[in-house]
Amino acid sequence: MAYNAAIAAFEPAREDRIVFYETAKNNHGLPYNPFKSCVVPRPIGWVSTVSHDGIVNLAPFSMFNQLNYDPPFVCFSGSNRPGTGQRKDSVTNAEETGEFVVSMATYELREKVSMTSQFVDPEVDEFELAGLTKLPSRLVRPPRVGESPIHLECRYHGTVSLPANRRHSRHHVVIGEVVGIHIRDDVIGADGKIDIKAIRPLARLGYHDYTSVIEVFTMKAQGNPAGMTGEAVAKRTVAV
Repeated sequence: MAYNAAIAAFEPAREDRIVFYETAKNNHGLPYNPFKSCVVPRPIGWVSTVSHDGIVNLAPFSMFNQLNYDPPFVCFSGSNRPGTGQRKDSVTNAEETGEFVVSMATYELREKVSMTSQFVDPEVDEFELAGLTKLPSRLVRPPRVGESPIHLECRYHGTVSLPANRRHSRHHVVIGEVVGIHIRDDVIGADGKIDIKAIRPLARLGYHDYTSVIEVFTMKAQGNPAGMTGEAVAKRTVAV
């Protein structure tokens, strides 16, 4: 019987067909390190902050995600600046001012996202560099990206600094509580859900590769009907 590739997809991989390497030795034998392509796709957090001096900063982070939904928390992870070992402006500003905003990066805005990823002096306003519109936030000081369909206003919760093999690769994971959310009307479908296919959120793969969401399917959690709803409740005031 001919070998069925469809069946093979569900069979355990043979050891002689697996690339295994110890990350401490980095002995994968491949032309490029594969780790970032092993955790994909990663949503891009387009983070805006304001320094103590009032300078606005905007930068994309591909190490970004949500951590909780009740109440909602998100995090972004920023490495040190190459050559200096100093923390990136977004990390420093969030820590010092206690606020940041995440605007959704989309396929339509991909070139603007790329422009704001440049390493520039702290005095440079990336909104102006990329020709983006600043919209005022309601609960925090950093502005929102006007061209983006969704914004998360965040208050700083804390930072986890991770160990590193080199000074510039040290990462600082900034955690923030989402205190306000803006969703543009035209990306809400008739069913009351956010139309992800219309937005085409941008995501990072490995290497210099990116993707965007163009296909969506629904799959209910088996044996746990409430597990995928992610419903939150209003924060209660506890009497002392």
